[in-house]
Amino acid sequence: MSEISKELLDCFRPPAFPGSFFLSFEGIEGAGKSTQLKHAKEFLEEKGFRVLVLREPGGTSFGEKLRKSILESKEPINPLAEAHLFCSSRAQLLQEVTLKELSTPGTVVILDRYLDSTIAYQGKARNLGTQTILELHKHFPLNLVPHLTLYIKISLETSHSRQKLRNIPKDYFESQGDDFYKLLIEGYEEAARLFPDRISTIDGEQSFEAVQEAICERLESLAQSRQEANK
Repeated sequence: MSEISKELLDCFRPPAFPGSFFLSFEGIEGAGKSTQLKHAKEFLEEKGFRVLVLREPGGTSFGEKLRKSILESKEPINPLAEAHLFCSSRAQLLQEVTLKELSTPGTVVILDRYLDSTIAYQGKARNLGTQTILELHKHFPLNLVPHLTLYIKISLETSHSRQKLRNIPKDYFESQGDDFYKLLIEGYEEAARLFPDRISTIDGEQSFEAVQEAICERLESLAQSRQEANK
């Protein structure tokens, strides 16, 4: 694991809006992230929360243009350029949408990918290093992190088999080889070690129902604590 200073790690904190909270879902392709995210939204809505789901990169007009440029690229993008593009989309999304929505009590913002994807994809798989990624994010608003990140962990073999079942065209990142995917997994593992209080690792090799139950247990605990803060 990279030697990351406590001073740098301490730059990161969740937004301070009583009664509202911020979630992210992470995982390599085939982890079931998008489907579980949809069920999490329904679960939280049943608890009385107003839930907004966003994706990265994207979520704003500016971010969606960046998303299209990155994922549809036919030419290699410089790793540092990749990292800055994701930072740009993220900063705009935080300012334009996320923080405004969280200022309303009883709101949950769920992001499909966030900082930990950048640690895994650009930090580890593109070899920029976690230190570089965290340095890029240490200033407001990029230093704001979710109250809880749900990392659905699967193996490379499971990812391959599920992607084959989906049988859809692969984007810029999905088309990378096995070495890239192995590094992604290492990157997510490093993020989980660096932020153990925020990142909850879910065994994605389990049945869909078991994964859903594990996620709901974690959401139940967090929802109770945030509802108490809203009283």
